[in-house]
This record gives sequence, C-alpha cells and structure tokens, in this order.
Amino acid sequence: MRVRRMVDTIVRSVVLGGGVAVAAWVIGLPLDAQSGPAGPEIRVLPIRGNVYLIAGGGANIVASVGKDGVLLVDTGSAGMAERVLTTVEELSRRVTASAQPVQSCVGRVGGCAWWSSSEILPTIGGPRVPRPIVGIVNTSGDPDHAGGNAVVGAAGRRYGFRDLGRSAAGAWILAHERVARRLVEHDGESRLPTETYFGDQHKLNFFNGEGVVVFHHPAAHTDGDSMVYFRGSDVLAAGDIFNMANYPVIDVDNGGSIEGVVEALNRTLDLAVVEHMMEGGTMIVPGHGRIADAADVAYYRDMVTIMRDRVRALAGRGMTLPQIQAARLTRDYDGRFGKNPAWTPAMFVEAIHRTLDRAR
Repeated sequence: MRVRRMVDTIVRSVVLGGGVAVAAWVIGLPLDAQSGPAGPEIRVLPIRGNVYLIAGGGANIVASVGKDGVLLVDTGSAGMAERVLTTVEELSRRVTASAQPVQSCVGRVGGCAWWSSSEILPTIGGPRVPRPIVGIVNTSGDPDHAGGNAVVGAAGRRYGFRDLGRSAAGAWILAHERVARRLVEHDGESRLPTETYFGDQHKLNFFNGEGVVVFHHPAAHTDGDSMVYFRGSDVLAAGDIFNMANYPVIDVDNGGSIEGVVEALNRTLDLAVVEHMMEGGTMIVPGHGRIADAADVAYYRDMVTIMRDRVRALAGRGMTLPQIQAARLTRDYDGRFGKNPAWTPAMFVEAIHRTLDRAR
C-alpha cells in the first residue's frame, strides 16, 4: 500500500506539474492530428520557459504562452492559418489550464520578491483561461511569415492598456514601419500590421514574466526585418536573416543586401551567450529549419561571408555574373544549403552580385 501511495503521488505530481506534463504532451502529439483536413503536419516543440516552436505552418512560428496570454512571432502562410490557429488555441488551453510549478529562489542573492506586478496584475485584470492570442510580431511581411495575420489576428483579443475602452477587436500586430509601407505598395492589406515601430529596437511590455525586445535589421533579408528576443527564456526568433534550410534569401527588390545579412548575423552573435564550448546557451529559432545555437549561427555567418568574398573577388577581376555563376563558387556548401529549388545557388550568387557594397 505504501508503494502504491508513492506511485499515485508521483503520477499526480507529473500530471499537475505544468512544465513536465505539457512538455511530454507537446513532444509526442501533433496538435491537429485528430481534427481538420489532411495536410502538412503541424508540430509543437517546447524551447525554454514559456516559449514554444510551432513548425509546419509555413515559416517557423514562436509562441510565448502563459498567464498574460499568447504572443506569437509570425503567423505562417494564409493556407495554413486555420490549422495554426487551432494549434495555438489548444496549446494555450493545455499550458494555462495546468498548474504552474513554484518558481525557485535558488541563486537569487536577495531571495524571492514577495510581490511582482508581472505576477499579480494579470491575475486581477486578465482574461480567464485559456488565455487569448494577445499580440503578434511579424519578422517580415513575407507571405509565409505574415500570411495568417488576418485569420489568427482576428481570433485574438487585446486587453490592458491597448484596450482601455474595451472596444478593440482582435490581437495587435506589430511590424517595422517599412514592412507596412511595402505591404501597402504591393496590395497586401490582409497582412497589414495594426502597429508599427521605427528605429533599431522596440521594447514590448513585460510579457509572461519576461522582457521582450524587438530588434530591426536594415537591408538584410529585406529592409524591414525584425528579430524578437525573449530575455528571460533566452530565446531569439531570428526570422529569415537566418535560415537552417537553405542559403539566406536576399530579397533585392525589397531592400535586402548581402552586407546587411552579414551584419545581422554578427548582431545575432553579439546578443547570444554560449553555455559551453560554443554549444547550448541562447536558443535561436531560424525562419526555417531546426532550432539552433550560437555555434550554428557562427558557421552560417562564416559561410555567408565566404560567399560574399568569393563573388567580390571574381567581380573585381572583371568577370560577368554568368561567368561567376558558372564558376560554382558555392559547390562546397551546396550539399547542405543548396537543395531548395525555389532559391538555388545561382540565385543566391546573383543576389550577392547585385548588392555588393550597397550603401544603406
């Protein structure tokens, strides 16, 4: 009987332990596996703290889920919006309906604070569980990153200082002002943000117990790229300046440049902190592909820098673009990054050639 009571206690602690139970469920189960039409599988992976990766909805989507609601980084493609929304709502229900583990005081010099506005205010002024989608940050205006804005944003609900009159419908959507400008120019009203920022960075309010900072990278993938840093969880959502699936896509017509990509990757490395031997530490979510760390970004940065220098060297000898492409400068990296038919090595080399030393 004593052994049985011990087993029952362990089972209850796992079921009610919040993080452990949710992590086990998230890793093992595609959220939309039992409902909705057949299509690409959407999977959820816990990264760290309140931050999760939602993969399969177009581009990688990052979600902060907790007592303050759901904050999304990107919404995926328009065709996957309903499935992404179902996934986010189920994730919110599972996470916020579970008992949260007690926060540890280990390592705190001053002990535990007895009162924190980030803990008490959402309790007395926030919505009931499951928490709604409160806000969205777009890393760019690309269809695979912002295509689900209309559907996912409309299903959310803002509250607090952004809706003092309780009249605003839907979640707020934030992007750099250049993204909004280009979406208007290219007739992309369905992806338009509701709020914009300008300058190098924008600090969001404390959200789910941690500071959230949005950084702008000028002239990288486009001229309106944003990266979102969850400071407490130490997670960076990098968008398409960093791509673990293929060479960086340089959208020349929308202000992208090779020099801007290199600078953005260097800035990412400046923000990241390694744990041991260049491994672990800050988790970095690329626009596409697997979760990475600083070592992966450093390798990627070196590859991009080498490609830039190779193209520059041949262009300096007076070679034309077709001659440079025929030289197959990317051949030693094509096995890893050159398998995307929509963004071939020749297209990458052309983008480098067109934007070498572009003044920003």
